[in-house]
Amino acid sequence: MGSPVRTSSTPRLKDIADKTGFSTNTVSLALRESPRIPAETRDVIRRAADELNYQPNHVARSLVSRETKTIGLVLTDIMNPTLTETAQQVEMALAARGYGTLFATSNHSLEEEQRLVEMFRSRRIDGMLIYPAAHQQLDHLKALRKHFPVVLLIGGPDVGIDVVSVDDRSGGYRAVKHLIDLGHKRIGLLNPQSGTGNSEKYEGYQRAIAEAGIAFDPALVVATNGHYATHGYYALDNLMSIKNPPTAIFSHNDSLAFGALRWCHKHNRRVPQDLAIMGYDNIEFTEFAEPPISTMNYAVDVVSRMAVDRLMRLITAGNEPPEPRVTLIDPELVVRGST
Repeated sequence: MGSPVRTSSTPRLKDIADKTGFSTNTVSLALRESPRIPAETRDVIRRAADELNYQPNHVARSLVSRETKTIGLVLTDIMNPTLTETAQQVEMALAARGYGTLFATSNHSLEEEQRLVEMFRSRRIDGMLIYPAAHQQLDHLKALRKHFPVVLLIGGPDVGIDVVSVDDRSGGYRAVKHLIDLGHKRIGLLNPQSGTGNSEKYEGYQRAIAEAGIAFDPALVVATNGHYATHGYYALDNLMSIKNPPTAIFSHNDSLAFGALRWCHKHNRRVPQDLAIMGYDNIEFTEFAEPPISTMNYAVDVVSRMAVDRLMRLITAGNEPPEPRVTLIDPELVVRGST
């Protein structure tokens, strides 16, 4: 029989060793599923650990292995359905690899993002996935990438950091080209972003109308001052009050498009006969609107899986990271009743 077991609120490896009669080294290897320990011995030790309610000391282990098996995920907006789904997909992909996830939200603030990066680093996480708040202000992340694994979940081809994202320039271009192909020449843009935010969809909008020979009219681009349906409702109210209002709109995201659709219902504007509405992201509810909303599909599952794969590659590379790689996924056009 083993020695009397020490009574403690925090069981240790030695307590399991005392209970089973094995050495602490054998217990440690068994709990890490080492093939050096016979399966029968591992079973005995695991049962003893369960009976003692033993919990591994991950902090102590990380000091030895220099790994915490934890990844930080920084979102810009937890209320955005696409980002919420991304968080879930990332968490599942990391869990399948034995990693935990720490979540934080910058609320579109560069200063808050910088604070969160430092906070995560102080927690000794192994890597980070980030939706940057300011797409043109990435110096702090470029410096970080030189010695720490980080992957952006949105960005352009020349940022000098690893990126896995939907190609928003292409998506914006294809969304507006769809409206142009339907015969629209007065196309409004519901645009929530400041100059530091996501300008890629705006650039896609400009390219599409330029290729079609349509003169750019700044009156058709309205700032929404937010990302939600309420902002879309009041932004469209402003847009439809101009002298020559649009016959179609491209919305930066589907939530804004829902607000625009509500405005049309309240003001007896037929969709798409009086105003065509084009969204972006293909969140679940777009298919169930009346009419269903045309949109661009943001492939959350593909982006999440590929971003985690790339981050794992950077983590295993250690002190010799590969050259930054940018992967942009072309979004699919989803045509429904609103156009």
